[in-house]
Amino acid sequence: MEQNIFKAVYKVNHAGGSGSCFYLKNYDLFVTNYHVVEGFREVALQDNDKNRFYARVVLVNPARDIALLKADGDFSALPEIALSALDEVSIGQRINVAGYPFGMPFTVTEGTVSSPRQLMNDSYYIQTDAAVNPGNSGGPMFNDSNELVAITVSKLNNADNMGFGIPVASLRELLEQIADLDTSIFNVQCNSCDEFISEEEEYCPSCGDKLPENVFKERTLTDLAVFCEEAIEAMGINPVLARVGYESWVFHKGSSEIRMFVYNRQYLFCTSPLNVLPKKNLEPVLSYLLNADVRPYQFGLDGNQIYISYRVHISDVFSEYGEEVQKNLTNMAFKADELDNYLADTFGCEFSEYAKKDAI
Repeated sequence: MEQNIFKAVYKVNHAGGSGSCFYLKNYDLFVTNYHVVEGFREVALQDNDKNRFYARVVLVNPARDIALLKADGDFSALPEIALSALDEVSIGQRINVAGYPFGMPFTVTEGTVSSPRQLMNDSYYIQTDAAVNPGNSGGPMFNDSNELVAITVSKLNNADNMGFGIPVASLRELLEQIADLDTSIFNVQCNSCDEFISEEEEYCPSCGDKLPENVFKERTLTDLAVFCEEAIEAMGINPVLARVGYESWVFHKGSSEIRMFVYNRQYLFCTSPLNVLPKKNLEPVLSYLLNADVRPYQFGLDGNQIYISYRVHISDVFSEYGEEVQKNLTNMAFKADELDNYLADTFGCEFSEYAKKDAI
């Protein structure tokens, strides 16, 4: 299977976790599962080089479990994913599942079709023995001709050698109906009459069918998440692009990767893997790490990886020290971006594997 087709497969990140998606060049839209983006209007898309792109959810069809995303950026260099002209696959046919399982880096798993029409919850799915895990949802299933045959969906937990896909026919039918779709706003498609609904309604204005409960409801951030995202915004970073899960953020400030997360429901951590120790002449850099005053931050070592970190108790966030904590979070990103260059220039430390290479 040609590798370049995989360049059109991206990761979806938001405050609820992550999933997978893929780009349809002819429509300039990304496709994923509805359940991957449920409750969110804004998400971040990430390619395999860790570049992130702001995207809006522009259409959801909960019954089909399909959502369409419109992303900011030029994706014209991505390969075109062709939709299989056949509505069905056959037992034993080879399948390739591409995506980001468990939020890990991009992977492809191979398998065969176990059942071309597996009935579950009043819908038919393609069943495969290819490994499908949480995080694969929303990604593509390809046949041997690099054609899309299904949208991966994770339906069963702890089921070995059992994955499912929404047949391409469902996606093709939806795409045939979006010529007049307003991609500047959020739309819900009625599964009974295919009407696009952009204003919050309980029932479809066209056919009167009841719409899925909470389909217009957006998930809100916690007070702690709002606090952290204000600090991230002060760094010059769009917080939407930084989200990687519940009260968890990973992003780059310059060349440095910044990680912010809650630990043990008690502490807020902000840490950055700066550089790795040089292979020779260790004494100068170790002396610097032991003696340099970088308060309120701390240097640390994990093997040969140098870290700078900041830790506060969550109670301090909502105390009289809150403003100071927020400034310290913001300033740590700038400090990390400064220090990784200093350690490289002064002590010959190589940049971390987590560094953004094009910003070094």
